[in-house]
Order: sequence, then structure tokens, then C-alpha cells
Amino acid sequence: MKVGTVSGVEIHLNNAFLALLGLFFVAGVLGKGLIAFSVVLLHELAHVAVARRFGVNVSDVELLPFGGVSRIGGEVVTEPSREVLVAASGPAVNLLLAGLGTVLKGYGLWEDELITFFIQCNLLVAAFNLLPALPLDGGRVFRAYLSKRIGFSQATYKAAWLGQFWGMTIILLGSAGLLMGISGLDILITGSFLLYAATREKGLAPYHFIRHLTQKKVELVAAGVLPAEPLVSFDYVRIGDIIKAFIPQRFHIVMMLDKDWHYKGVVSEAQIVDALLKDGVDISIGNLIKIK
Repeated sequence: MKVGTVSGVEIHLNNAFLALLGLFFVAGVLGKGLIAFSVVLLHELAHVAVARRFGVNVSDVELLPFGGVSRIGGEVVTEPSREVLVAASGPAVNLLLAGLGTVLKGYGLWEDELITFFIQCNLLVAAFNLLPALPLDGGRVFRAYLSKRIGFSQATYKAAWLGQFWGMTIILLGSAGLLMGISGLDILITGSFLLYAATREKGLAPYHFIRHLTQKKVELVAAGVLPAEPLVSFDYVRIGDIIKAFIPQRFHIVMMLDKDWHYKGVVSEAQIVDALLKDGVDISIGNLIKIK
């Protein structure tokens, strides 16, 4: 549900968050629900502000119980250093707001019970989003860290798997808490949508990876030079397996060997990406020498 527009960015409220606000209303604490809405909104607007600082387009924001999803241009995902800064901005703003709330409470400028909830809500959103699991902010930082070591594709799948793991864990804990009467539906809803969002992120991994590969050509043209990363492969290996080893902000050169370990030639990352887009992932790298 669209709830408004801020600086040209459409703000949408996910049905799960709408249901959570309904629970606050039924419980007679709508004020707390509106604070939760504001905290999540400011968290996401921080991402938007930093992304725009880098000149990246942001079309809309969807608010979820645990944070939100900003439709940020794919160039952030393909550049780990930018993704880290954009991801870290959300929790940083929540920590600043928690600090501001503490100051207001300490000086008696905001004395009712809502100030305590405001501080707790900011700390909870910041801490939750720092979990190393996609699509949370900590997961994006974790992926950026891993992608330099195991490649973008494998890093994405690992971080998304952790998101699914934490989603299931929260669902199980929330269900147990609900049965024992020590927690409400909000925890169950949050876990369910973390699981949903992590699964969706995992499904988008191939799309992000293709953007990551094609963006490399743009980076090379813009910079004129990129650090090279040499790889060695047998000529019968699928290019789908080779690209799993590609890491961001490096241009890969693959030296090929035949089954007898004899040198057969060198293939560039650009050739591999072109073959991937034209013939798919199952073509062997040896065929790139034959069809040059």
C-alpha cells in the first residue's frame, strides 16, 4: 500500500507491517505503532540519502516489520565499497536516534513511556539489521566482505541462506513464545517475512550476478585500467563454474590447460561474459578458443 512520497521516492507499506500496526491498534497502543513506523521509515530514508549521494537512483521504498527494502540501482550491489556504506547508514541513523532519545529523556524533554519505547525500537531495529544475513544490512556488508574472497555469486547465496536460517529460527522461537504466552504475533510475523525476503533475495542472485559481470566492462571503460586476477582452468570446465570464482573490481584472465596439463591459450573475462550471454552457462571454456 502506497502511503506517500518523499523527495520523489514512493513509500509503500508492506501488508505484514500493516498487520503489525493493526495489532498495535487492537492492543490500544497505536502510539507505539506510529513510532515503529517512523523508526523504520527513517532507517530506509538514510539508505536513500547515501545512495543518492553516490548518484544512484532510488525509485521506491517498501517498509517491512524489521526494516524495509529500498529499490536502489544495481550499481550499488556491483560495487562492494558503496554497498557497505549504503547498508551501514540505516543502523547508524537508528543508533543516532537512540542516542538522541536518551538525551531527551535524560534532560526531561520527553518524559512519557513512549520515549523508552522509541529508544528500544531504534536499538532493536539497528541490532536486528546488523545480523549477517540478506536482505538485512549486515547481510549486505557480509556479502561485500565475502565477495572479495569467494566471488559475488557464492557470497550472495551464503548470505541469503543465513537470512533463511535466521528467519526460520525466529519463526520457531516466536511460535514457542506465543504458545508459552511470553511473546506476541509480531515476532512470528517478523520471522516469516525475513524468511520470505531472504528467499526472494536468493532468487534475485542470478540477476544481480549478471549485472555484476556486465558492469565490469563499464568500469574498465571508465577507469581505463583495472587490477587483473589470473585464474587457471582445464579447457573442459563449464564457464558457469568459472564465473563463480570472479570477484568484484577485478578483471579476470583465465589461462587454459588441456587434460595433459599443456597450455592451450588465454581467455579474457570479456570473452567469457559474451559467451555466457550468447550461449549460456554450459559451454566449456575451451570452445572460446575454437570460436574466436
